[in-house]
Amino acid sequence: MLTVTTLSLSTREKGSSLERGSGGLCEIGSERNLREIAQLYGTEVSFEAIEKHRVATGLQSFTSKCFKEAGISALLIDDGLKLDKKHDIEWHKDFVPFVGRVLRIETLAEQILDEESSSWTLDSFTKAFVERLNSLVPEVVALKTVAAYRSGLDIDTHVSKEVAENGLVEVLQAGKPVRVGNKGLVDYILTLSLELAERHDLPLQIHTGFGDRDLDLRLSNPLHLRALLEDKRFAKCRIVLLHASYPFSKEASYLSSVYPQVYLDFGLAVPKLSVHGMVSSVKELLDLAPTKKVMFSTDGYASPETYYLGAKKAREVIFLVLRDACASGDISLMEAIDAAKDIFSRNAIAFYKLDLDVNASSPQSRISLKSQMKEPDVQEDSTSFVRIIWVDTSGQQRCRAVQAHRFNKSVKKNGIGLTLAAMGMPSFTDGPAEESKLIGVGEIRLVPDLSTKRTIPWTKQESMVLADMLVKPGEAWEYCPRETLRRVAKVLKDEFDLVMNAGFENEFYLLKNVVREGKEEYVPFDFGPYCSTSSFDAASPLFHEIVPALESLNITVEQFHAESGKGQFEISLGHTVASNAADNLVYTREVIRSVARKHGLLATFVPKYDLCDIGSGSHVHLSLWKNGENVFPASDKSSAHGMSSIGEEFMAGVLFHLPSILAVIAPLPNSYDRIQPNTWSGAYQCWGRENREAAIRTASPPGAPDGLVTNFEIKSCDGAANPHLSLAAIMAAGIDGLRRHLQPPEPIDTNPADVAATLKRLPESLSEAVEAMEKDQVLQELLGQNLVVAITGVRKYEVEYYSKNPDACKQLIHRY
Repeated sequence: MLTVTTLSLSTREKGSSLERGSGGLCEIGSERNLREIAQLYGTEVSFEAIEKHRVATGLQSFTSKCFKEAGISALLIDDGLKLDKKHDIEWHKDFVPFVGRVLRIETLAEQILDEESSSWTLDSFTKAFVERLNSLVPEVVALKTVAAYRSGLDIDTHVSKEVAENGLVEVLQAGKPVRVGNKGLVDYILTLSLELAERHDLPLQIHTGFGDRDLDLRLSNPLHLRALLEDKRFAKCRIVLLHASYPFSKEASYLSSVYPQVYLDFGLAVPKLSVHGMVSSVKELLDLAPTKKVMFSTDGYASPETYYLGAKKAREVIFLVLRDACASGDISLMEAIDAAKDIFSRNAIAFYKLDLDVNASSPQSRISLKSQMKEPDVQEDSTSFVRIIWVDTSGQQRCRAVQAHRFNKSVKKNGIGLTLAAMGMPSFTDGPAEESKLIGVGEIRLVPDLSTKRTIPWTKQESMVLADMLVKPGEAWEYCPRETLRRVAKVLKDEFDLVMNAGFENEFYLLKNVVREGKEEYVPFDFGPYCSTSSFDAASPLFHEIVPALESLNITVEQFHAESGKGQFEISLGHTVASNAADNLVYTREVIRSVARKHGLLATFVPKYDLCDIGSGSHVHLSLWKNGENVFPASDKSSAHGMSSIGEEFMAGVLFHLPSILAVIAPLPNSYDRIQPNTWSGAYQCWGRENREAAIRTASPPGAPDGLVTNFEIKSCDGAANPHLSLAAIMAAGIDGLRRHLQPPEPIDTNPADVAATLKRLPESLSEAVEAMEKDQVLQELLGQNLVVAITGVRKYEVEYYSKNPDACKQLIHRY
């Protein structure tokens, strides 16, 4: 079981004091809790007997017992509370597998303002606060605000500098020690923190609902947060409302159901309330909130017994709530078991992105329940294998598997060996292309990126994790696709303070195996047209598994439908930071193929499955972000094309380099059978507004201000491309556009094929694209010359082989 604490352990007189009002065990409160602790320690039911036991056994011993019996796997410590004594974070690591720090932003601001300064101004404070916060990012797992205690939750994220400056003056005039309580300043600090949280992908804890007596309960209703939650700058900042927002649990549940970024934590409400109060509060939370967005923390503090009590009562309460839900037919027994595991471990691990095995963090409870929910004998969550996944130069997804105990003991730290030749393999054989310069001599390390480790939705006995390629610990291999994307993204950030977001549209065919005249062959699963309701109905059972599986992996699905080809479908993913988008695409392909296989079908992303039918693309939508705001659109309607100057220059660079980019995003000879005029695949080097025949389409999706462009789409990318290398190449081209201030040509507002004489045709073969890439100095500089040599070497091998064996492309459905 995982718990998230908000306070550190404190001690008085070497951790033994139980004096009433001292911040020790008396804070637990009721006789009910006293009986629980006495039973735990095997003493009489009295403060004195428990105190005697604590003194006799010592702090280390009784702390260890409380945590062990509670089954706690993680502590997230908010060290912003002022206690008489408290142990540092390092001390806590003796008791749990994972300890992390939660940074309270108001405390940080007060510490800064308490430092010697002749005259704080808003600008000097802002600079100091942002610098300090940035420096602490590597040390923390989350930020926290107690604005509810200071000025309430009606946060103005557009607070003016003048208001904030006046608030700073008022706070400083009150003297030291500084207490940040002015609403304008509190709102300003929280907004700064949200901007940083968005930038660094840090979650934010918000105290809501009841608390100590100095809190105005009227101002801690989470409904006051609406303006903050509606602010598009922070739409992707993960926010958790603490303490079940009690007594506003219904309001919190509503917010979680409406806003995708809002999660709920019911610590403090358990075990503070009566049993009835605890049960009713959790039921109200789960009325509307998805179980994937509700988590538990003990909210323990001051003494280790509070952690034990929180864990024990939470299990009892969740059991009662889920038992009633099963009895009423709302959920099945298996769904109840799964929900309990989500609430007690998996949700928090995913939310805080903890380096903690999802399954290992759910040890068998040692706290007995009066009634037990008996799990079936199936060990559905006992992770026995871990798949370590990488994508090679030719875009094929590969994996090595190890047993979980070996992964935890060695592989997650040291990785596994991989031949250099693995990044030189083409689509038709498992041997390296000679011109890739990668041979079977030498080895690198596949080192798991633990932030990508996920339980495999379709087989609960396994996990999967994406790997980085390292020469040695701390030194990335120059051919590593994920590191290449990170390296180019750093250039974009360092030179222009920009982040590229991406979202992929995945087209694929569903094929079934038939036997004709004694021979096996694959034929389309369905024959309906574009957006056919009957085709969707036929595939609906698959989508009912695919979409929840993707959501369980924290991958946003925007829409899905039947496509134009016979048996062809499309799933569109939400946009996110480029590196995450590439990771998500790898997992999406895994999910689609595996669910299809489960249903006896073959899903293929091959660019041109049938030369007589439409091809499959992996269209990618791109936008530029700065300080959490999309800066691709123009700031007003004065722009001729609805794009900012930054957006135009970036897109112009991509369009300029598109012929050479094709060698990465359309990596097979088969890809060029797809990129043909009149097939919505972008055959000409041009762009157009909402022009689906242009290679680049600028888009104004529903909800965008009239006339403004929020992103652009590249049509030529297909499902055989390595997503990390693809986004790295596109980003490199955009950087060149920004450096040289390139301007796009005039848009094409008709079918490019109708004005073909005035346009340049994109490469009609892989050979042409490779030739363009070999001449492209920008891609060689930003991607790395040796990597470009490997890419072009593999592509030349593809060209040679398929020119001699044209029918071999039929086997590509088994590789992509």
